[in-house]
Amino acid sequence: MTGPALAPPAFPDALHPSSWLPAAVLAAALLIKLPTIVRLRRDPLLHAIGGLLLLGCAVFVFSAPATIAWTNRLTGVPNFAAPWCYSLITAMSGACLLLTITWRDGPSDGSPAGRRPLCRVLWVYSGVIVALWVLFLFADVPVERVRDLDTYYAATPFMREEILLYLVAHGVACVINARLIRDWAHGEDLDVWLRRGLRLLGAGCALNLVFVGLKLAAVVARWCGRDLDRLSTGLAPPVAALAAVLVAAGIILPHAGQWLRDRRRIRHAHRELRPLYRLMRTVSGTGVPFAPLATPELRLTRRETFIRDALLPLARHIDADLARRSRDAALALGHPPERARALAAAVGILDAVENRAARAPETAAGHDPTCLLREIAPISRALRRGEDITVVRARAALDRDRAAGVA
Repeated sequence: MTGPALAPPAFPDALHPSSWLPAAVLAAALLIKLPTIVRLRRDPLLHAIGGLLLLGCAVFVFSAPATIAWTNRLTGVPNFAAPWCYSLITAMSGACLLLTITWRDGPSDGSPAGRRPLCRVLWVYSGVIVALWVLFLFADVPVERVRDLDTYYAATPFMREEILLYLVAHGVACVINARLIRDWAHGEDLDVWLRRGLRLLGAGCALNLVFVGLKLAAVVARWCGRDLDRLSTGLAPPVAALAAVLVAAGIILPHAGQWLRDRRRIRHAHRELRPLYRLMRTVSGTGVPFAPLATPELRLTRRETFIRDALLPLARHIDADLARRSRDAALALGHPPERARALAAAVGILDAVENRAARAPETAAGHDPTCLLREIAPISRALRRGEDITVVRARAALDRDRAAGVA
């Protein structure tokens, strides 16, 4: 099919936020996930996430009026962008279903039963895409429309069926996705960030259904001789843009939330070790070298390693009898067993730091450093409460004196 020369759209259409804003959001989400996708390239869930974000970005890029005119001009076929954009929307719908199924059920184990839902989605939506191109070959659409093609050709044979086919395929995918997400989100033992992400995905599916409803209403109105094109050209694009933003946020939020939670946990663990780290610096006379480019994980690992390296030789100077009496004293003062062990270890370490120069290592024979090295975090927390350590040390000294008096 050939047609008249195709003029580019006006400048405001070329930069319409309904096309470029969601494309930018989806592209940003893809860039955020890209390092993980490359690093774990065999993970099917990441394949599904990357495919959906890429297709979603392509949908809005190629649905922009400027890109539609460019595509038509490049191919020399009026409205060639129509089946291309419809195919991208259909592929995105199938990718969204694949993502939900893979995310909810986990990677397929390779069995026929595990692959069946994924294969069904692939075959159905691939068949829809083939049908879209076949219908376009039979349709007579010589007049280029960059904004209102759905309503302009709503009653045209074959093009009418094509428009209905892509809208129904998109709507069915949204309904199935919404049902799967709703059932999944109501499950127990879900991570709080995953639940929030699922809610955003569900809202995105609901808005996509609104988009399909607006488009269908405008098309049906054309069949009835009425003009409701503003529903298709004015309201539907912003609704689709908002839906895309919600879907992108729903995909990124669980991973971003988990990343933030891990960062917070690592920073908290690094900060918790500060009292014991400072004490060990007085023992070794040095500390961990400053590394401004080190990751939080590496900083935590280096601090833990430094503390254990400093504790290991110091453990030979720990008075095992004092540690035992301190534990009994802490228990007698009402501390839980785990807290009592940490307080006793802190008392033993402080005593060893104070008296290691005057105490021979053999006086601490029989003290096992394994527990000491394993529980550096509870010991460091105990060192934060200096008043508790003072009370335990005083109680342990009192018990020692009483035992010596009885003897």
